[in-house]
Amino acid sequence: MDLIAPIDAVFLLAESREHPMHVGGLQLFEAPEDAGPDFGRETYEKLLSCKDIDSTFRKRPATLFGAPQMAWTREDDVELEYHVRRLALPRPGRIDQLVELASGLHSTLLDRHRPLWEIYLIEGLADGRFAVYSKMHHALIDGVSAQRVMQRTLTNEADAEPRVPWNLPRTPRKSAAEPTSGLRGIARNMLSAAASGPTLLRTARSVLLQQQLTMPFEAPRTMFNVPIGGARRTVVRSWPLERIKQVKKATGSTVNDVVLSMSSGALRAYLAERNELPDKPLIAMVPMSLRSEDDTETNGVKVGAVLCNLGTDVADPLERLRVVTESMRKSKGVYSSLSSMQTMALSALMLSPLALSLLPGLIPHTNPAFNIVISNVPGPREPMYWNGARLDASYPMSIPFDGQAVNITLTTNGGNLDFGLVGCRRSVPELPRLLDHLEDALTELEDAAL
Repeated sequence: MDLIAPIDAVFLLAESREHPMHVGGLQLFEAPEDAGPDFGRETYEKLLSCKDIDSTFRKRPATLFGAPQMAWTREDDVELEYHVRRLALPRPGRIDQLVELASGLHSTLLDRHRPLWEIYLIEGLADGRFAVYSKMHHALIDGVSAQRVMQRTLTNEADAEPRVPWNLPRTPRKSAAEPTSGLRGIARNMLSAAASGPTLLRTARSVLLQQQLTMPFEAPRTMFNVPIGGARRTVVRSWPLERIKQVKKATGSTVNDVVLSMSSGALRAYLAERNELPDKPLIAMVPMSLRSEDDTETNGVKVGAVLCNLGTDVADPLERLRVVTESMRKSKGVYSSLSSMQTMALSALMLSPLALSLLPGLIPHTNPAFNIVISNVPGPREPMYWNGARLDASYPMSIPFDGQAVNITLTTNGGNLDFGLVGCRRSVPELPRLLDHLEDALTELEDAAL
């Protein structure tokens, strides 16, 4: 039995029916040309035949000294038929039916009496494709790592044997110079900073005063910044990466700046059509690795909680992109000049108000620390395969929090950017409209810049 790390325990203690704390993903595959009608069944049987299960995928919470969620125990006999399931869509088998099914699966809690992961092989799409939905608890693995685990099941060889996430080939241990990323990586930095005493926080405050960075609680209150329920709605769409790159080249920005500006335009239009657009600009929290290519420092990680001014109060798309680019440039410039310990302190100060999301009663009485989390997870740039099937899309599905009713996460997949938006069904009506607004925002940028 192992003690659960304090940061990991937070995701268990904060979980409730209204607040599932798992991350997920929906992968869409094109079956090989020679696939017969039993391809799905045969694939499922191959999965169940892989009985060797890594230690991480055997872990479940246990009670230690009468306190729950304080330790991990490991199951000796994992029931794969429970964790790996086969489902089928009803006719006509449309993509929207698939995404709706994934939304329902993403809304239900994982069983804490078992290891905290589930994988579903989903058939029945009218075009012959199939999908894999996976979910893993954030206490077990963070969102970026979960994405990487699923990516490691893929290969660039179409005829390779299928890999399973619960028994992947071992990879060399990361060196201290390699950054972790994602919400849990930032949270670990926060814990380290808090343990380092007030000196680091004084350093962070000094940096903020000198550089005039965007601060927590400067965000306006919006319809997204409310207590949420447990039912989730997911919407997905892919955009050609080349379209984003063309805007990037024409404007001297970065791919991430263009993505943030797309999101800004979509949020502005979505709120405006509901008469909910505030006068002040929305603020996004953007998890980012901040280590440069020539950074050889090895005493820690550099994962930043960057707060970005989305410029939603600006009507002109190019001016809005300029605001986003300048906000990100300033934040990254400040972080790049700091040591690892100073980076931790500044990230801790930026993200500390997120703890209020664990106290729902306070949400209506405080300004939000930020309005939304927008995360860009690196993915493969070349075509990938699994059991001979080509990966067509890989849609991340993250975690909304109290006070953060919608989340935007995207990942690279070959020549596309795959977006997964997850929102509270009660608080964020007509979530698919945000996808339409994302397309409109990109088109506006193209028309203005190209």
